[in-house]
Amino acid sequence: MKRTVVKTLGTMLLMTLLGSCGADDRVQLADGSRVSFDDWRGQWLIINYWAEWCAPCRKEIPELNLLHSEREKTHAVVLGVNYDGLTGEHLGRLANEMGIEFPVLEADPRGRWGAELPAVLPSTLIVNPAGKLTQVLVGPQHYEDLIRAVSGSAATGSGRP
Repeated sequence: MKRTVVKTLGTMLLMTLLGSCGADDRVQLADGSRVSFDDWRGQWLIINYWAEWCAPCRKEIPELNLLHSEREKTHAVVLGVNYDGLTGEHLGRLANEMGIEFPVLEADPRGRWGAELPAVLPSTLIVNPAGKLTQVLVGPQHYEDLIRAVSGSAATGSGRP
């Protein structure tokens, strides 16, 4: 009887552990909320790496804000990643001070796509609606550059802005 109980408990524990693997795909945002990458499924992801000390990053922010504000039309969601790894209130406060209007992730998601840490800032990952990394843009981008990056990939059958 003891053996059956132990075996049953072990099976239940294993099922619980396996069931939770990958189940919570949620990420923390600088504003304190949590979202899942599944919330953005079927949309383009524009993942921008920035830092407070990066002048070109600051210049690029209005372009990214504009693209993000048009996400219903472009099907492109802009996400920010602080290069210096800031988190919590400090990250949220800095994002507000810099005028960032798009979600800022507390953790770097580049491992999802096997991307390397950018060597130049700003850098931007372009992930298509199917979840595949299609481009890495280096240096400051203009709104038109970002639309072309999404549209150019759409023309090759990767998705549609």
